[in-house]
Amino acid sequence: MFGNDPVFHFYRIYGILMEGHIQEALVELESIKTKQEVSLCTMMAMIHAHKKSPNPDREIILELDAKLKEQRKVAGQQALYFAGLFLWHIGRHEKAREYVDRMIKISNGSKEGLILKGWLDVTCGKEANIKKAVKYFDEGLQNGNDVFGLMGKAQYFEMRQNYSGALETVNQIIAHSPHFLPAFIKKMKMQLALQDWEQAIETAHRLLQKDMLNVEAIKMEAIYYLCREGNMSEASSKLGDLISALNKLEPYNPQLFCKTALVFSRTCGRNPLILQQTQALMERAFNFASHDADMATKLGYQLFLQGKIKEAEKCYKAAMSLDETSVPALTGIIRCQLMEGKLDDVEQQLEFLNEIQQSVGKSAELSYLRAVLAMKKQKGQEEVVSLLNDVLDAHFSSLQGLPLGVEYFEKLNPDFLIEIIQEYLNFCPKQPAGQGQPVSPLLKSCASVLETVVKTVPGLLQAAYLFAKIRYLSGNPEASQSILQRCIEQNPSYADAHFLMAQVYLLQNNFKLCSQSLEFCLSYNFEVREHPVYHLIKAQAQIKMNEPAEAVKTLQMAMNLPGMRRVASSSKSKTKMIEIDESDRVSFYLELVEAHRLNGEQHEAVKVLQDAINEFSGTPEELRVMIANADLALMQDDPEAALTMLRNVMPEQMYFVQAKEKMAEIYLKYRKDKKLYVSCYRDLMEKLPSSHTFLLLGDAYMHIQEPEEAIEVYEQALKKNPRDGALARKIGNALVKTHNYSKAINYYEAALKSGQQNFLSYDLAELLLKLNHCEKAEKVLRQALAHESVNDLASLMEDVRYHVLLAKVYSRMGRTDDAVESLQQARELQSKVLKRIQLEQLDSVPAQKQLTAEICAEIAKHSAAQRNYEKAIKFYKEALVHCDTDNKVMLELARLHLARDDMDACQHQCALLLKNDPDNAPATMMMADLMFRNQDYEQAVFYFQQLLDRNPDNYATLSRLIDLLRRAGKLEEVPRFLAMAEKHSPRTKLDPGFHYCKGLHLWYAGEPNGALRHFNKARKDNDWGQNAVYNMIEICLNPDNETVGGEVFEHLDGDTDSSTEKQESVQLAVRTAEKLLKELKPQTAQGHVQLRIMENYCLVATKQKANVERALGAFTEIVADEKDHVPALLGMATAYMILRQTPRARNQLKRISKMNWNPIDAEEFEKSWLLLADIYIQSSKYDMAGELLKRCLRHNRSCCKAYEYMGYIMEKEQAYKDAASNYEMAWKYGNQASPAIGFKLAFNYLKAKRYIDAISVCHKVLEAHPNYPKIRKDILDKARTALKT
Repeated sequence: MFGNDPVFHFYRIYGILMEGHIQEALVELESIKTKQEVSLCTMMAMIHAHKKSPNPDREIILELDAKLKEQRKVAGQQALYFAGLFLWHIGRHEKAREYVDRMIKISNGSKEGLILKGWLDVTCGKEANIKKAVKYFDEGLQNGNDVFGLMGKAQYFEMRQNYSGALETVNQIIAHSPHFLPAFIKKMKMQLALQDWEQAIETAHRLLQKDMLNVEAIKMEAIYYLCREGNMSEASSKLGDLISALNKLEPYNPQLFCKTALVFSRTCGRNPLILQQTQALMERAFNFASHDADMATKLGYQLFLQGKIKEAEKCYKAAMSLDETSVPALTGIIRCQLMEGKLDDVEQQLEFLNEIQQSVGKSAELSYLRAVLAMKKQKGQEEVVSLLNDVLDAHFSSLQGLPLGVEYFEKLNPDFLIEIIQEYLNFCPKQPAGQGQPVSPLLKSCASVLETVVKTVPGLLQAAYLFAKIRYLSGNPEASQSILQRCIEQNPSYADAHFLMAQVYLLQNNFKLCSQSLEFCLSYNFEVREHPVYHLIKAQAQIKMNEPAEAVKTLQMAMNLPGMRRVASSSKSKTKMIEIDESDRVSFYLELVEAHRLNGEQHEAVKVLQDAINEFSGTPEELRVMIANADLALMQDDPEAALTMLRNVMPEQMYFVQAKEKMAEIYLKYRKDKKLYVSCYRDLMEKLPSSHTFLLLGDAYMHIQEPEEAIEVYEQALKKNPRDGALARKIGNALVKTHNYSKAINYYEAALKSGQQNFLSYDLAELLLKLNHCEKAEKVLRQALAHESVNDLASLMEDVRYHVLLAKVYSRMGRTDDAVESLQQARELQSKVLKRIQLEQLDSVPAQKQLTAEICAEIAKHSAAQRNYEKAIKFYKEALVHCDTDNKVMLELARLHLARDDMDACQHQCALLLKNDPDNAPATMMMADLMFRNQDYEQAVFYFQQLLDRNPDNYATLSRLIDLLRRAGKLEEVPRFLAMAEKHSPRTKLDPGFHYCKGLHLWYAGEPNGALRHFNKARKDNDWGQNAVYNMIEICLNPDNETVGGEVFEHLDGDTDSSTEKQESVQLAVRTAEKLLKELKPQTAQGHVQLRIMENYCLVATKQKANVERALGAFTEIVADEKDHVPALLGMATAYMILRQTPRARNQLKRISKMNWNPIDAEEFEKSWLLLADIYIQSSKYDMAGELLKRCLRHNRSCCKAYEYMGYIMEKEQAYKDAASNYEMAWKYGNQASPAIGFKLAFNYLKAKRYIDAISVCHKVLEAHPNYPKIRKDILDKARTALKT
């Protein structure tokens, strides 16, 4: 295309010259110097080349210079333009301007020339010139879309920090020139400058579609995964791609290698994987520029970051030998000496450098080294902090005006900033600021720095952790918690984050979550046991978990720690101590009392309680101790002592109501005296007369089954206060609670006829709705709403409630449109209520906002049911505007996001919900679901465990947990949860849910017969029956969990002599499965498809050609209706394999392998990958098979078959040790039940010369299968012989 274009040839030669091939470039330049348009720039390039050569020939340079002057006098417009362009490229802006000005003059204002002049101004670095640049671009772009001009204008906007303007200009280029890649690169950079990471990475992907080796796009991908996502493995992979691209496209560009290494090494948080790659890059750069001191210095820096201090020092010294005046190299040596503790040498060097610094200005690096030296020499805080402040001032001054991008990341140098913050923390408070206390200025400085780092490099874990710590110490636990949650999600094994999270939860008095954080922390860092807070929170968790003996030990140990009885000023503990305030100290004593009491150590409990009484006498916490004392007396079977204590509580004291309720409980429970029980509430009503105490008395009568007395109390109170709706309703509710529904309806109707209690229309309609008398309920509500338009606030509020209840009635009747219309009317009325209530009833605002939220949520619920998800989201969000802490609404919104497969939004919503309500079971379940879908099994297990700790007999959760533990490779933990469920209730062993869970565990553990027995006990249950039957069918069809259709183990494992017997067994199993299928009565369309799939799996299992072909046809029909139906595609593949049509089977399996994994089809995905791996193994494509098997194990670490295949591959490759390792895992996860796996394991132990292990496995196989062929002769005897020799 450009073959004969001299300009193209010139720039190709210029590239050769820039790569350092000077002689080759000179020869090439000779060939084009006569071309008129490039004559001047060619001459200039020749001069430039001679000057770059190791031994420049001065005579030739002078001769060429003279010729250049002669040619310049007669040069035309084009020659002058390209000469100016070349001079600009080599950085000679002023000289270039002379040529361009002359070119513009002789061409009467050439647009080309004006655009180039704009570029010269915008890149010269002078503010006055930059301001003028846009004028030249605009003049050059009149009536045109010159790409070079538009790129210049975009550059101008970037220089003026108008990144949106630059982006708009670049989009203009792309619209006219969609194949001009530099515009895409600039667009990507501007999107990053605007901190729009998602758009930037999308543009990078577009670039790579156009140019697979685009260096800037690959670099953006690597930076995205490193800085934005904190995904080190992916970042390392992309960095590897970048290095490959650089090797292909820029193999002789040491400066580019150097800059690339620098930006990644400074932002990776010293990740070893990344640093190895950046070191390799720097070594490559140094090989090309081995005489460059700067390159040697930067190589030393790479080694220093990896802790290779001696090697780094050698590089710095090598740099000094290349350039004795190199300050960076000397700085590097000083850093190394500081690390080695050579403080005197460091001090001398820094004094020398300090003199230089005074002449050239302050250096951040040198100020930092001086600060560290001052710290190590025990200098005062003021001196060190002043130096650190200088470091920050100098460091951030270099970032001014830089957009977010590669250069910004390099100069921001987060690694250096983290070092500075860690020095600051030596002088920061060690305990969190209390409410209202001023925050330390040092913490504010640290927060300011870290906010910048976390905002620009959100994936950097160390920075996020330090930011969380600063927020915690500043008294902002919520912010700290949010940051730490991200840290833990990014790296669940980050011990420091778990412990800081525990401290945050402690500050919030959230002991359950604190305990979990401590457990995680302790598993990663054993030293936290020395922390007093660890003991306190651990004990509180132990009491909650019914482990009083352990709690006593923990608390007694903690009792002697500084800060428990008296606040200590210091501690010898390595871990910093947290002081405990008065309220927490009381809690500590009371927890110890409770632990002793629960442990049956009453005497010890009394002793500790007496200590508490003495310790807290006269404090506001004294009454808490008294009530605890009463509880203890009760546990000692001394109700009289408890009553004596409680009688001393006076009505004016804040715990009076609780004391009276406790007394009432004692009279009823211990004395069995109903009269005294009621008298406590009567006394309470007389001493503190209120609606609440009347209700308490009435409720007391209800509790002792005296509803008539209760109604009398309610009515008595109602006479005194006829408009007290709560009392009126209690009468009706009392009747309802006694199941006297007809009497309750009569009461409501009589009250309504009297005209005194119109507000009871709601209660009556609600009761009618409960009794499913929907038409009557509708009639009551329509009558209540049949009135003229009202304007008073009370009537408006009442009408809103009627409309809401009417919507519920319509919903029950299946009239969805009427329900939504009624809710819309309620919403319109409620908007009026909200406007007026702000002025008329300010105290009712929260309740009315809550009602508004409920109305919006109901509309959203109906919209979601009609699959109008956008409308549903709109109304759920509106609900949260009115009540941002409504857990129910947040949960529904999260469910809606889940239904739309918007996992991030769902997770965000669940996180918010669990922040408000950590014990929210549905949200915890959903978070577990999300973690499961994201294959974060550890975190999912954690959430499920939370639920089971609260409800061990929650079998829906337990069944999910069993599946998760299997996928996490932790099936051995399941019996603990089954035991918890058994212990929880004596009826557990009769519960179908328990049997289902037990069956599931046995099935996964390789005990199909035991699993069948337990599933059989659940198969008639409404809740568990259908799943139990499906599982029974799967076990019948494939009891040994073989790869159906697979050929690898077909002849290895089978007993050919009993093939007839085996076929009869298979046919019997199929008939059993078919009988079970008849029990299934699916209620949904999806259920019918599932049944059809299973029916055809039964046909496939017969392995009879006619049946298999029939099944294949059915599977094909299902796939025609739903092209990505994984179970049907797997069915097709299996059928093709049985019909010996392997290529067709492979095609279907490849389709599945390209799909995104989902938890619903998890089993089918696994079976598909295993079958495809089987095909690849048959074809000796072990690498491809291996990748699929690894995928299986990523999703299911207990996948016995995957390990077996991996073992087979290793065995084929004669890697017997590796084969044995994989067979070991297959043997373990197969519950040591398969003799075939046992045989292979023993065989590979034998080959690996592990004779004792081989013998042990042989014994286990022969114990279960005494006649298993060959194992005794081929392995056992040989192993024994080998052992003897």
